[in-house]
Amino acid sequence: MAERTYLDWNATAPLREEARRAFADALGAIGNPSSVHAEGRAARRLIEQARAQVAELVGAEPANVIFTSGGTEANTLALTPLIETATEKTPRGALLISSVEHPSVRAGGRFAVDAIIELPVDRDGRLNLAALGQALAGVSRPLVSVMLANNETGVIQPIAEAAAVVHAAGGLLHVDAVQAAGRIACDISALGADLMAVSAHKIGGPKGVGALIRRHDDVHFPDPLIRGGGQERGARGGTENLPGIVAFGAAAAAARAQMPDETPRMLALRQKLEEGLRAVAPDTVIFGASAPRLPNTTMFAVPGAKAETAIIALDLEGVAVSSGAACSSGKVQASHVLEAMGYAPPLAQAALRVSVGWTTTDADVERFQNAWRKAYGALSKDLKDKRGMAA
Repeated sequence: MAERTYLDWNATAPLREEARRAFADALGAIGNPSSVHAEGRAARRLIEQARAQVAELVGAEPANVIFTSGGTEANTLALTPLIETATEKTPRGALLISSVEHPSVRAGGRFAVDAIIELPVDRDGRLNLAALGQALAGVSRPLVSVMLANNETGVIQPIAEAAAVVHAAGGLLHVDAVQAAGRIACDISALGADLMAVSAHKIGGPKGVGALIRRHDDVHFPDPLIRGGGQERGARGGTENLPGIVAFGAAAAAARAQMPDETPRMLALRQKLEEGLRAVAPDTVIFGASAPRLPNTTMFAVPGAKAETAIIALDLEGVAVSSGAACSSGKVQASHVLEAMGYAPPLAQAALRVSVGWTTTDADVERFQNAWRKAYGALSKDLKDKRGMAA
């Protein structure tokens, strides 16, 4: 089989060797972490070590890390009108979200549909802070959810500025940091987020593990999403996924150690990739190009080139990319993110996402560029033929 080039890291990252070893070792731990005997205490120590590693990735206190089954569950747990603080027990009046959020946030958690307010973004996909302030003025006890970095375009939101606006209005801020964690600094205190969601498989851990992280321990969930035996300090019932959690911790530690070197390296790869795109087709549109973006993410389109056809052509050349979020059951469809940014459906339907990671090399980018040049040549010929027949 020909060598494959994997450039869909925003969908999922390959399992890190550190996580693989940690997972395998944890399979030998026979105790239930809730048991008080020696075997149970040994299992608990492994979980608490992982909790500390995940907390360190985002500058949080270990006690404020709540392990979940992934980013979607972490987001859903956070988005409840019954969330409490030490000084506020009254249900939240509304949920405010940006129009480019992940589907797990757009679903609204346990908020009623008519209690969800969607906020606009600009042409680069950045939250309109003035609109946020205006919306907050009409809401009592708001909960606001804004992602740190968009999973499709990589555009980074002004979270610290949004936090100041939210807190001035007496609200709480939840931040979906699933795509950002391990790629850029995600210090929960510096950002001012009250809650932050992260996921293991985006940073080289296993699928099916994530965490909701609190900035302060005075934020509580009196009505947990999953009820049971009181695990995770009452916030999430059920026996913990010991091997997955331990591997998550190992991946978090590895990502944190690599970030100072990997962030600039991935940025250089992204710049090389985008220069190549424009060399092939000068009319290439790179979405969010003038905004701060994740160093590993490029979402682009060439007018008239259908994403579905391009993905298949690239796959046949041994290159894996996507058309956006990996949460549509394999469908290729127009992005709600690009629609919210004001792009017309024909261009949005041409969008492709290329995302790199810690094993991506210059040679991988060059293989993509060669494959794209070939695919685009066929696509542009097809477009010319169709225009000729229509003339």
